[in-house]
Amino acid sequence: MPPSDGRPELLVLRAIKLGDLLVAVPALHALRRAFPDHRITLATTAWLAPVVELVPDVDVHLAQHGLDHPIGARAGTVDVAVNLHGAGPESSDLVAALGARRVIGHADPSHGFDGPAWPEGGHERERWTRLLEWHGIAADPEDVAIARPAGPPAVDGAAVVHVGAFHGARHWPTDRFGDVVRGLRERGLDVVLTGGADDVERAAAVAQAAGLAPEAVLAGSLGLQEFAGVIAAARLVVTVDTGAAHLASAYGIPSVVVFGPAPPEAWGPPASGPHVVLTDASVRRGDVFAEDPDPALLAVGVADVLSAVDGLGVTTSANGAGTAVTGGLVGR
Repeated sequence: MPPSDGRPELLVLRAIKLGDLLVAVPALHALRRAFPDHRITLATTAWLAPVVELVPDVDVHLAQHGLDHPIGARAGTVDVAVNLHGAGPESSDLVAALGARRVIGHADPSHGFDGPAWPEGGHERERWTRLLEWHGIAADPEDVAIARPAGPPAVDGAAVVHVGAFHGARHWPTDRFGDVVRGLRERGLDVVLTGGADDVERAAAVAQAAGLAPEAVLAGSLGLQEFAGVIAAARLVVTVDTGAAHLASAYGIPSVVVFGPAPPEAWGPPASGPHVVLTDASVRRGDVFAEDPDPALLAVGVADVLSAVDGLGVTTSANGAGTAVTGGLVGR
């Protein structure tokens, strides 16, 4: 951890992926309001640094590669330690080793940590805001906004179709993405395709299926902050349940999110935003690490996505509607 700047230290542990970081933003906002005079350090995955820069509540990013090594802060230097990672011994042991004056986390009798019992189910944003509320800190799970990157976006005003996902369980078929792209272009929207370095081949297949020019394929070519900038400047985001969906929530960009193995009740966008979630819980298998698409994902068709887009009204205005449940599909 960098040398002290004279303020008391507050350290937050949250060492996972992009979506995991973004669902913790409401808790980070609340911690900043509750501890305005502390220096807030976030111990999280190193490659998330460009997005951590967009969370103004965080003063210091401390690289933390999982839970198999100590947090890089000298014992006794942290005033308040906050466990936003979990409640198991791996994270609790790391937090305990900091020797903080105050620990904010779930109950752990083995370390003498006071707190609420770990809740099963519920939304991930609410898990952390309710934890803070138990500790006397007011928090709003809908408070998801982050800063926009400085400078002009690589693409402005496009419909962003994010074709990537870490595991095959979230891979919606490329031919369906291609048909969605065709439908968006027929509705007068410019379309770009995004994804990570591992998604370039999928994006190329979607572009070919949709007759999209190669320069519209941005997958693998954007840094994380550049990617955030494209989302922040988009008219619409169509994606499966990934970090792209959480960025759309953070910037209030209308989105259509296709859910597969993970339940939207735990990971979906804020109900107050211009977002539509599509899935079929009745056939969900729920294995997030599977290499073949979850049936709940495959139950969503091209017509479902385009109907949701039409309902958001993005071809004529930037205003949309929140999420609601209709039958087996979650949508408008």
